[in-house]
Amino acid sequence: MRRTNQVRQSVAVSVLLIAALFLVPLLVIAPFRTALFNREAPVDETEERAELPPFASGSLDAAAKLRVLDGDQVLEMDLGQYLVGVVRAEMPASFAQEALKAQAVAARTYTLYKIQTGGNHENADICTDYACCQAYISEEKARANWGDAADENERKVEEAVGTTDGQTILYGGVPVLAVFHSSSAGLTRGAGEVWMNDLPYLQPVDSPEPADSIPNYYSRVEFTAEEFREKFLAAHPEADFSGKVSGWLRDAAKDTAGSVAKVTVGGVPVRGSSLRTILGLRSACFDWEVQDGKLVFFVTGYGHGVGMSQYGANAMAEAGSGYQEILTHYYTGVTVEPYPADLFTRDGGT
Repeated sequence: MRRTNQVRQSVAVSVLLIAALFLVPLLVIAPFRTALFNREAPVDETEERAELPPFASGSLDAAAKLRVLDGDQVLEMDLGQYLVGVVRAEMPASFAQEALKAQAVAARTYTLYKIQTGGNHENADICTDYACCQAYISEEKARANWGDAADENERKVEEAVGTTDGQTILYGGVPVLAVFHSSSAGLTRGAGEVWMNDLPYLQPVDSPEPADSIPNYYSRVEFTAEEFREKFLAAHPEADFSGKVSGWLRDAAKDTAGSVAKVTVGGVPVRGSSLRTILGLRSACFDWEVQDGKLVFFVTGYGHGVGMSQYGANAMAEAGSGYQEILTHYYTGVTVEPYPADLFTRDGGT
């Protein structure tokens, strides 16, 4: 009996030892296994950076400090903050993201060009008057205009500026005069066809204008004989309107884009772009005729027609083009790359 008990005790001890050999490793490993499979997923630092606002510390745009003339005030802000305000004002936020990026790069380039060439303002680098520099709108005002789409629109605009941080349109390593306009008549215009000097990167190019979806792409404006006479004489008092209305405009010459390059009005030769300004037409791509004693103008497109067409850029983006392809299409012979580190150098700058 005693021997039997001893055998039973030996067997029990052996079972316990065998169990321990299996259980102890499991007890040791279990906490690590639980931590391994139940912990939060690792943070993607790339995603975090992409969500940062465009003027976050460390970006090229954040390092460039601007003095912006807004009415009578000079506001100090970084380039990223300024560009967000410009893109809000200059391009519909409903446009495709690659078009918004192209707009952000064009606006950045135009700003740097103004700084490098001295600009138009004594105590500021640039202003918020679209007729002089670029349009600009604050987030508060933009949100009021956008209504329910405010959050999504602001996100798109900030992303367009932030993901193109520092990207600039360069010709020979120097920022270009990156002008842009709303819509052309299917072909952009060369700088020399609109202004006094031609520029190698502002040449006529095809532009895919979705005419049916562009508000007021075709517009009609009419003036009585007296209205027309008063407007033109205010700019050119030497004009002679003594003849018939049908003979007041003559000898029109059109450029490669179909816009009026030159026309004689009341005996005075003027550029088509000048007559557009005098009459307040949407573009210089116009024809006219006399109807019941009135001068009626039929206009295509909107803007001066030079550089990037915004609606054309959006059409390209919707067709699959990236912002760099859009920009190198509209600006001839350029590259798109971060501006050189020593480019933004001036008093008060970096």
